[in-house]
Amino acid sequence: MRIKLPQPFTFEGGKRAVLLLHGFTGNSADVRMLGRYLEKRGYTCHAPHYKGHGVPPEELVHTGPKDWWKDVMRAYDFLKSKGYEEIAAVGLSLGGVFSLKLGYTVPIKGIVPMCAPMYIKSEEVMYKGVLEYAREWKMREGKSPEQIEEEMQEFSKTPMNTLKGLQDLIADVRDHVDHIYAPLFVVQARNDHMINTDSANIIYNSAESVNKDIKWYEESGHVITLDKEKEQLHEDVYKFLESLDWQD
Repeated sequence: MRIKLPQPFTFEGGKRAVLLLHGFTGNSADVRMLGRYLEKRGYTCHAPHYKGHGVPPEELVHTGPKDWWKDVMRAYDFLKSKGYEEIAAVGLSLGGVFSLKLGYTVPIKGIVPMCAPMYIKSEEVMYKGVLEYAREWKMREGKSPEQIEEEMQEFSKTPMNTLKGLQDLIADVRDHVDHIYAPLFVVQARNDHMINTDSANIIYNSAESVNKDIKWYEESGHVITLDKEKEQLHEDVYKFLESLDWQD
């Protein structure tokens, strides 16, 4: 069975631009509802895909953070080329880490990291997550249990250099959070079992931003954009964006 692959999107809603960044093993579907919500309220939203994401898992393991960062910068440049002078960055998990990196690399109007890790997980735990992702993907393709097992055995032999690179990226961004001065709204789900939730406090306390806030969502898990409090999250992100000193 051929599964419909999610696609990057650009929703043109107004002169203010927002870069929406998905997580590791995620895709644009994770931020699509938020994008539609903001588009209806006058924001142009662009969500790229990182290389190896939104495609079969065999492709993911041959990519790494350097590839994904290039995709983030390409997305930023895409909005610039379209004439958007002011861009805010809103990212989930790994996307949140990239939103912070943007904050000390290029001019950014405001930053919303959502459930962004600052602590490094063991490669073992991360590897388990990749295997789960690969298995789910194959199930969605409608493959038989026997075929899935066979392919998973093959998949598990692939070297996972990606995970070491991911750990290095997180450590590097954590070391540079105090270089961030842009307005910041840190979002963290209380029931997030994917990352150490103290990451949110590290981001909030380390950033030099004068305008910064942090909010904990008591009912949500790691993929907060698709969880129980998503409507509240939409409102809060919109309120933060509205508080920024846009030129128009």
